[in-house]
Amino acid sequence: MNDAANDPQALAEQVAAAMFARDGASQALGMRIVDVAPGAATLAMRVRADMVNGHAICHGGLIFTLADSAFAFACNSYNLTTVASGCSIEFLAPAREGDELTARARERSAAGRTGVYDIEVANQRGEAIALFRGKSYRIKGHVIDPS
Repeated sequence: MNDAANDPQALAEQVAAAMFARDGASQALGMRIVDVAPGAATLAMRVRADMVNGHAICHGGLIFTLADSAFAFACNSYNLTTVASGCSIEFLAPAREGDELTARARERSAAGRTGVYDIEVANQRGEAIALFRGKSYRIKGHVIDPS
């Protein structure tokens, strides 16, 4: 881990790289990590033809998955293994094939083993597509070896 133990930004980046390397779901959907920082993460995903539902809009479950992935990278950025204890989403506008969606996750509260994170999903024009709130719970362990 080198100097990451003393550098929260470097630690967040190393944790994100290790998590993403093992995250087949996010990779299969074409997600990319745009930015990560302690308690924050930004992921992007282009809406492909196979992501569009019968109404010719992006399937809501895929928008949820993008937001959930950003949530996961944000709440694990301290190298303390953290999982979701609950999530909710509000869909504000449709996303369409070809749209570039960006999910920005930000920590709102972290105390003890629990946290609250807000994630906004927007399209390439900056229009809000969805608002997601994730509640996290820290379990035992680390994402990467802390030694």
